[in-house]
Amino acid sequence: AHLTESGGGLVQAGGSLRLSCAASGLTFSVYAMGWFRQAPGKEREFVARVGRRNEYTTYADSVKGRFTISRDNAKNTAFLLMNILKPEDTAVYYCAADGGPLRTTDPDEYEYWGQGTQVTVSS
Repeated sequence: AHLTESGGGLVQAGGSLRLSCAASGLTFSVYAMGWFRQAPGKEREFVARVGRRNEYTTYADSVKGRFTISRDNAKNTAFLLMNILKPEDTAVYYCAADGGPLRTTDPDEYEYWGQGTQVTVSS
């Protein structure tokens, strides 16, 4: 299985970015998808999760109301739309796939990971 993130970059505070996660080598629709991020010197943290058929979404409190996670099973792709970006959102963003039955935010429960895409928000 392979997950490939794209869409990261440098943006000013208050701006927007849309990340994409293209999946291959797995049956995309049987996996819930999550986004995580890791800033320098910090642990990887949960950002958002979407169910197998877009039937639910879950967000970290720090991004609720600003970020939107979605997926397109026909295109084997998940998305993270990030609005009103803040300097504290600066991190490497990873997408991950979870085939388990629980709506977990624990990164250890996710089976497949992408290589990450850098998001930098300037003040």
